[in-house]
Amino acid sequence: MDQMQLGGFEITRVEELNAPLTSAFQFFPDLTKDMLDAARPEIPNGHLSDSDEIILSFHSYVVKTGRYTILVDTCCGNDKERPSRPAFSHLNSNYLGTLAAAGCRPEDVDFVMCTHLHWDHIGWNTQLVDGEWVPTFPNAKYIMARREYEHWDRLMQDPDNMHRFGFQDSVQPLMRAEQAVLVEDDHEIDNGVWLEPCHGHSPGHVVVNLASDDAKGAMTGDVIHHRVQLVYPKLSTIADSDQSLSRRNRTALMERHADSGSILFPAHFRAPSFGSLRSKIGKDGYDFVPAI
Repeated sequence: MDQMQLGGFEITRVEELNAPLTSAFQFFPDLTKDMLDAARPEIPNGHLSDSDEIILSFHSYVVKTGRYTILVDTCCGNDKERPSRPAFSHLNSNYLGTLAAAGCRPEDVDFVMCTHLHWDHIGWNTQLVDGEWVPTFPNAKYIMARREYEHWDRLMQDPDNMHRFGFQDSVQPLMRAEQAVLVEDDHEIDNGVWLEPCHGHSPGHVVVNLASDDAKGAMTGDVIHHRVQLVYPKLSTIADSDQSLSRRNRTALMERHADSGSILFPAHFRAPSFGSLRSKIGKDGYDFVPAI
């Protein structure tokens, strides 16, 4: 696992798994073979398969502020039924063991923050106990953007909504347990930890901003999925609910953080998964400079 200090905050990456997801050309509809061939020298080994599948890491970030322990995104989860993603159905990962090895037991978590409510960011919100889905983190408040929650709640009756399974097993039980807290897009979780709207991948997607002492960073969720988007920032994904809005917000976020010393913590980069963006001289796109 990777760990770093961001000012007075301790941040640890806790990985559940890394795996191929789908063809790069399917995931990025505007990507061409010539574009991918040109990008390959800038994409580290292990991020693309030999058959051009994108390989993603599924991980959480533990943020210890000195006052609170905050868990950002909760990966895929065990025992979950995911008909549209059979490779991720009924997992049996050692996520909780990895979390414990990072010095974080479920009962230690004060807040769980989901950047959005897709199945691979909410899975460990709950676990199966005696046939029922119950909150994994018994003392935590689960923070969710109100706009995001209300969107998926409205779509629960849509049989074509692939995310309804995750909403049923990983979000609704939190509401029944009265551990869910719906907040506005600019909510402050702790001093130096606050949300910022960055819609497009999903209708209520938020970024978690961090600032401590003179250090700053941002946990970007699925605003940026893969290293190929650092070469081509305008590439949106088939998973983006609004590809045009996603493109605008992604490029704006990159421009704002590049060359600023800010550390980005993407949700799906394989290790090293956090670092800064550096503008290329005379070219579009960015270099990724690992923070550790």
